Amino acid sequence: MEHSGSGTSGVLRARQDVENEIEGRTLVDWLRQAAEEHGHLPALSQRAPEGTGAEWTTLTWAEYRRAALETAAALIAHGLRPTDVVALMLPNRPEHLVADMGAVHAGGVPLTVYATFAPEQIEFVARDCGAAVAVLEGAAELERWRPALERLPGLHTVVLLDAGAVPAEPDGTGTAFISWSQFRETGRSRYAADPGAVHERMAALRPEDDATLLYTSGTTGDPKGVPETHHQVLFQSTITLRASPLPVGGSSISYLPLAHIAERVLSVYLPIRVAGHLHFCPDSAQLSAYLGMVRPHSLFGVPRVWEKLQAGLSGALAAAPEERRQAVAEASETARAYLEAGQYGRTRGSELEERFADADERVLAPIRAMIGLDRCKHFITAAAPMPEDTLRFFTGLGVLLRDVYGMTENCGAVTANRSDAYRFNSVGRPSDGMEVAAAADGELLVRGPVNTAGYLNRPADSEALLDSDGWLHTGDIGWIDEDGFVFVLDRKKELIITAGGENIAPAAIENRLKEHALIGQALACGDGRPYPVALLTLDAEAAPAWAAARSIAETELSALAEHPAVLAEVERAVEAANARLARVQQIKRWRLLPVEWSVEGDELTPSLKLKRRVVQTRYADAISELYAD
Repeated sequence: MEHSGSGTSGVLRARQDVENEIEGRTLVDWLRQAAEEHGHLPALSQRAPEGTGAEWTTLTWAEYRRAALETAAALIAHGLRPTDVVALMLPNRPEHLVADMGAVHAGGVPLTVYATFAPEQIEFVARDCGAAVAVLEGAAELERWRPALERLPGLHTVVLLDAGAVPAEPDGTGTAFISWSQFRETGRSRYAADPGAVHERMAALRPEDDATLLYTSGTTGDPKGVPETHHQVLFQSTITLRASPLPVGGSSISYLPLAHIAERVLSVYLPIRVAGHLHFCPDSAQLSAYLGMVRPHSLFGVPRVWEKLQAGLSGALAAAPEERRQAVAEASETARAYLEAGQYGRTRGSELEERFADADERVLAPIRAMIGLDRCKHFITAAAPMPEDTLRFFTGLGVLLRDVYGMTENCGAVTANRSDAYRFNSVGRPSDGMEVAAAADGELLVRGPVNTAGYLNRPADSEALLDSDGWLHTGDIGWIDEDGFVFVLDRKKELIITAGGENIAPAAIENRLKEHALIGQALACGDGRPYPVALLTLDAEAAPAWAAARSIAETELSALAEHPAVLAEVERAVEAANARLARVQQIKRWRLLPVEWSVEGDELTPSLKLKRRVVQTRYADAISELYAD
């Protein structure tokens, strides 16, 4: 077995250091400390309604904690017992976190349900975890929860943010419906009259109790529940901060689904530890606008997010005057050389450092400021391989995109590239106190305090996940280099094994194809076939701009996907990608689809990962045609 780390003694020392820092503590303790030490600082902000004259509405850390305590009192008043699950289907907004922390302070377990789940998935999750209370946004969410309410009498209370969505009459299920404003008023009066009930629940909490419950996105069957304890959450937050130190009171943006472990760590837990100022962006499509307004100190995004930012910024830079574009090109080459030379084990010369400092001050820093990234020190990505073209683009702006690696089952990241120890194309080295190893077949294994104890109600799956030595089997294939940096190749189950016996990682092919601006998404397949083929989609932003620049009248993706000039350009893109791939990886045939894959269309998970099986099933006929003689 191939191991990564600084030796057993070093791992154990680092682990114990973290354990000493969080010993005996829970999220309740962290939030109390934040409110006591930084109660006046802003905690949760959302855009103010138009006409109010304000830009943001904000809760301070003291107000946030008070709201959580009052919400806990309301939950107790409505019959929530210790360890009961409180299901949340809300957008990214302050009420989401207030309800979440309210559940924690009442001794309950908050669960954010993916907003894209179908009614049958919602019912499965609610039944599987025995949800007692649901906090929903409005009528559309309530409609999707109806089947669960009708068949699960244990789900006794539904709170609705939209008071207008509260049913006027009982619906026959025995469910109590109440508006969020009424619910909060109940909590305020109950907590003011008798805070003891809440404080008893808080005092009873232990680090080994569940702090949250998450469900996998269900790409290969029913979603699986993953409990995360207070100890796991605090350990993960601590090692994340050690890899990416954040300033006290620093600003960040919450825009990814809070049902995903990465967003929960970054938006729910880390801000508590550093009294951060969280700004809620209700729609990820608005991220660019929020970057300018918030100017965050850190930014996390899956590769698709960085690709979208690249597409928008590339267009703006391409429209600049020739002299300006030339200055950017020269500065970018210096920045790339500077960041490449800064990789672990390399050294930078003083002349390169001086050239970069000059190029950054004159050219690159103003560009980053233009898009709201002037204060950002930590640029993080995860969940899928970063296309080389995107990495090259951002390094050219002086931005170090640092890959991390982890999964729901280990409460977030277990490896990280650090600003002082990074290696391109790797996912970094193990976080403090964590161990990573590669099994004989290349599967990556993880061991450490953040690993889940198993899936909820899934003993067989839990047994397959964790072995007797405490190693969690990730299902990812990769390797570890001589300096302990971990490299992820692909999902073990997604490797293509051709009819000739060649093992091919589809992600490597797809990233080459997506390097062309026109190609937004790609799926390579060929398992059991003689060669790989690909399904492609156009980039919804880049394709119309590309067409307009060539006086092509069509703007719809469906029309552009059939246009001869577009098809010819895509053919050139495939040829360029093939030129950089091994012969067995090269795409022999391809099909340009008239759509863009999306979460709403069920081709992407809520965390923007490609659902390969869904796409392959949906376009089975198109794939078969690519292999037809």
